[in-house]
Amino acid sequence: MFRKFLLLAPLLAAPLLSATPAMGQMESREGIALQNQILQLRQELDMLRRSGGGGYAAPVPVAPPGRGGVTGGSPELLSQLLERVGALEEEVRRLRGQVQESEYRGRTTQQALEKLQGDMDYRLQQLEQGGARAPAAAPPSRPAQRSEAEPAPAAPAPAAPRTAERALADGQNALSRRDYAAAEAAAREVISARNTARAQDAQILLGDALLGKREFQNAALAYDDAYRRNRASGRAPEAMLGLANSFLGFGAKREACATLDDMRSEFPRLSGNLAERAAEARKRGGCR
Repeated sequence: MFRKFLLLAPLLAAPLLSATPAMGQMESREGIALQNQILQLRQELDMLRRSGGGGYAAPVPVAPPGRGGVTGGSPELLSQLLERVGALEEEVRRLRGQVQESEYRGRTTQQALEKLQGDMDYRLQQLEQGGARAPAAAPPSRPAQRSEAEPAPAAPAPAAPRTAERALADGQNALSRRDYAAAEAAAREVISARNTARAQDAQILLGDALLGKREFQNAALAYDDAYRRNRASGRAPEAMLGLANSFLGFGAKREACATLDDMRSEFPRLSGNLAERAAEARKRGGCR
């Protein structure tokens, strides 16, 4: 299933290419221009063949120098055109390789930015919580008459940071009331804490929040990461179903059906709500 997802990476990376330089677009335009030149050369070759064969459009072999050539056309010209076509096709292949490399750099940059954003959100949230816990300054008032033996009131103890379990529970509650931003923040908090024991749960929560926000490409990345973290866990089918629903969200029905087929073969004994959701996804995708 992961191999299929890698083949679909260009679909997921489409919104990420905005982070790459304009080199990819320039190379795409150069590739289109080269394709047009190849088409023009092929048309010229066809015209030479037709003029040399009395209207017969089958390929005509190029005769060696000194032994005759194509009637009505120069064999050197035909050979030069063939060499130009070969050189242009090789240039197209080179440009395609450069475009693919640019797309890969774009995906890597976007993933690094998302991780950095998650870390920043977590730190800002910790700072805001620390500021909210700071006691407000009391308004000036007359000093209260207090006995010298009476002890001063103790300062409230700072609240302990919430655990990964508490953050995931708060995120699920936010998800149930469709507060997708709060659910996403809770999931990223656990992910940023490097809690490997709850990383898969946090990735699934992140995918659910992004799916609710209709950020289908990013949701697919979160679900795929959750599946790859533990393919034998009890939540792996849920991650695969989320990945299929993300594919359906941006119209990749063939990939969604392939994911659902993999899910059926890897987990043939699904039942209950998860099996019903998988059947509904197959119906929406028109899967066989």
